Order: sequence, then structure tokens, then C-alpha cells
Amino acid sequence: GGGTGAGMGTLLISKIREEFPDRMMATFSVVPSPKVSDTVVEPYNATLSVHQLVENSDETFCIDNEALYDICMRTLKLSNPSYGDLNYLVYAVMSGVTTCLRFPGQLNSDLRKLAVNMVPFPRLHFFMVGFAPLTSRGAHSFR
Repeated sequence: GGGTGAGMGTLLISKIREEFPDRMMATFSVVPSPKVSDTVVEPYNATLSVHQLVENSDETFCIDNEALYDICMRTLKLSNPSYGDLNYLVYAVMSGVTTCLRFPGQLNSDLRKLAVNMVPFPRLHFFMVGFAPLTSRGAHSFR
């Protein structure tokens, strides 16, 4: 699957950092898991990309692939989660995290303020995200 691995994403953030060094950069990174992976090189790609995330990203929101599957199976009671189900969870988390950037408010209204409040040291900018309430894609009409 895939084919881009760690190279494409890290090259992209490196080039963006070169072009816009004064801009804040946030990334959403899905961390692979050996239990749900079908590609042998996923752990290598993730390991190799961490250095670029440390150097070129100001905020990295980590999403655990195994946790996505567990949420789909245990919480949402999906027997065979599809990529669409997993992507739905990622979309919901990304939407929730960036709400303060898209709507007016006083708290963490831009990436710089978010970093000031959440990052104790520049190289410690990795966050684990959480989201509630969780509903499946099929239950969307009941919200």
C-alpha cells in the first residue's frame, strides 16, 4: 500500500519550512501499529520521519492507528472497520483540534497561541489527541 512512505511527507514539510520559515506548522501524523499493519516498512518510515517532525514542525498531533481500530471495534461496535470508518474518526479529531482556528474565540485562537500554551520546550511538541462523544458514520443522522 501507499508508496510515499516517510520520504514524501518529510520532503514536503522541509520545503514548506524553507519557503515560509516564520510561519507556524502543525501536522497530523498517524502512527503505525504492528497489529493492524499490512506493510513491513511502516515502522521504519515512521521512525525515519520523526526527526523531520522534530526539526520542521511546530505542533504534531499524533493519532495511533491501533487505537483507531480499537475505537471502531470496541466503542463503535463495527465488526470490520473500513478505511472510511478510520478516516471519519481522523476527520472528527482534526475538525475538533482546529475549531479554535476556524471560529472566533479568546483561547488558543491561532497556532502560535496554541504552541505558547501547550509546548513546554520547542522539541517537545507532540500531542496525543482525544475526542468525545464518538459515533459511527452510520449514526451521523442521529446527532
